Amino acid sequence: MKLSKIKELIHASVCCGDISSGRIMYAFGSDLMSDVLTLEDKIPMLITGLANTQSIRTAEMADIEVVVIARGKEVSNEMIALAIENNIILLSSPFSMFKICGIMYENGIKPIY
Repeated sequence: MKLSKIKELIHASVCCGDISSGRIMYAFGSDLMSDVLTLEDKIPMLITGLANTQSIRTAEMADIEVVVIARGKEVSNEMIALAIENNIILLSSPFSMFKICGIMYENGIKPIY
């Protein structure tokens, strides 16, 4: 699915990154970054409520292309700078993590497992 469609579906704002050409087929939702780091499969999109630099640093270590911050939490300038530095697209949605995951699944995004 195109990132522009994902943005529309979850009413997200783009904090940084270019969503014009990206496509996502798989996603993973977690607030526990230790769970993210244990996954062997590549995660193209992480959905989380953890709104701090730890989520961006984890995304960088796990080669995650897109991070969605749930529940309308404020994204800090430090998070944005780190995401830009690591070429990570950062989105923020007012929806809960559960709702975002449900919308993604309903629209064909596959779970990691």
